[in-house]
Amino acid sequence: MGEFLPDEGDRLPDIAPGNSARRIVLAGNAGPEFWPVFVSSPENRDGRPDPLDRWSRRVGAACAKELGGRVVFPFDGPPFPPFLAWAARTGRVHVSPISMAIHADFGLWHAYRFALLLPDPPTRKYIPKVILSPCSDCPDQPCLSACPVEAFDAGRYDVNACVDHVRSPVGTACRSAGCAARRACPFQKERVYEPIPASFHMNAFLRSR
Repeated sequence: MGEFLPDEGDRLPDIAPGNSARRIVLAGNAGPEFWPVFVSSPENRDGRPDPLDRWSRRVGAACAKELGGRVVFPFDGPPFPPFLAWAARTGRVHVSPISMAIHADFGLWHAYRFALLLPDPPTRKYIPKVILSPCSDCPDQPCLSACPVEAFDAGRYDVNACVDHVRSPVGTACRSAGCAARRACPFQKERVYEPIPASFHMNAFLRSR
């Protein structure tokens, strides 16, 4: 989903003693295609807690082993790795008007599952190039007016208003189909999550509050 060259300020762990990372690759899912893969996984079927995190650990560890690197997860912490700051470093991700990360290819419909710290630098072809935010060409910005409780009013995210609404009887639409403001974004509309995965992620968000 993007990669960049780390610097000393990133304070990354070594891949192995004396072997520092020269490239960070962000991996995750985008659009609805990932859900059938996850649903058929052993982590989703075994009834144990945190199936998606455990899926990420298994797949991330396998990728790191194959590439001779080290894997880092967004849920490792505290302190937690700065995945959103790393995403911005790829040049392909910007902050949307509703504070969610918007990807130049996937819009708001993506999520980071792990990062690979690799010993080899990017080839010239893959050195990050900054791409303009899709929001810069969206004068109407319907995302800002779609929230039923105006949780994104005045450039700030009122998380308490959001959570209270989604948990309430009138928050069924957001709880079952995902954030209304996110769904209002016209960019990459074909990648919108289906109701079942949208509800899965929304319930995970509610459990974290």
